[in-house]
Amino acid sequence: MRRAGLGDGASPGNYVASGYSVYEEENEHLQEGLRAKVKALKHLSIDIGTEVKIQNTVLQEMDSDFDSTGGLLGATMGRLKALSRGSQTKILCYVLLFALFVFFVLYWVIRLR
Repeated sequence: MRRAGLGDGASPGNYVASGYSVYEEENEHLQEGLRAKVKALKHLSIDIGTEVKIQNTVLQEMDSDFDSTGGLLGATMGRLKALSRGSQTKILCYVLLFALFVFFVLYWVIRLR
């Protein structure tokens, strides 16, 4: 069996050139793989950017909701302070009557079973 190459009349330059073409093919194959990975990374980064924009809008909406809730809570706290400045015996009487009412309702519900 004869080896193709120098004995067939092929010049040493052709043998070396074919070796380079193997390397070039391998490099092109690796480049294609790299292009595919870069393309996937590009799409992933675009998707991440889109998700970040959506999350930012959600956070801004939540911030405005919390601000409005904070205002409502501040007004409620003001009313509670005004109520607490009033007669303590009146508040204590209301709480006691409410507790007795709840106790009576629970007793009645248990009794009917």
